[in-house]
Amino acid sequence: MATTVAHRAIIYRMSPVEESDGVLVARCGGGDEDALAALYDRHGGAAYGLALRVARDAGLAEDAVQEGFLGVWRGARRFDERRGSVRSWILSVVHHKAVDLVRREVARRTDPSESVPEQAGATDVPSEVLASFERRRIDAALERLPRAQRDVLALAYFDGLTQQELALRLGEPLGTIKSRTHAALGRLREILQEQR
Repeated sequence: MATTVAHRAIIYRMSPVEESDGVLVARCGGGDEDALAALYDRHGGAAYGLALRVARDAGLAEDAVQEGFLGVWRGARRFDERRGSVRSWILSVVHHKAVDLVRREVARRTDPSESVPEQAGATDVPSEVLASFERRRIDAALERLPRAQRDVLALAYFDGLTQQELALRLGEPLGTIKSRTHAALGRLREILQEQR
């Protein structure tokens, strides 16, 4: 009897190499790190090649792949194979991470404040007051938006999420996120003009 049970276990137990990408993503959603490793083994090379083409820097490409697979790990429960293949999803996540890293690097390199030494204790009180007033005005306008629109703008502009990341986090199709963002920005613009 023990031999039969062991034999069945061998037959039914598939190695990660034999499992489909969809099964591996489902296992990732359940917290299975071996499944993530298997996905990385299958798609890590292509992901790195894509990131390297975007970033044109090996270090940034490595960071993009690492952040991308972390995004895959976090978003595995919300993945829907009806929207596309696992491979295209992984490559899309890595692509967006690479673009974000390149943008941050360009912004860091071109930030003029980095080359100007900051004077200790120097504050620009009028600018701080104006910025505080403007922030309160924007917060008040955001409160007038429907919750779904407010959430999209807050996550995009205050948390720095891309539209793809928003779609993954909110479990909505990318097209819905884009149209909701467009509508939210239009309505916010109207509200801010009314406040003048």
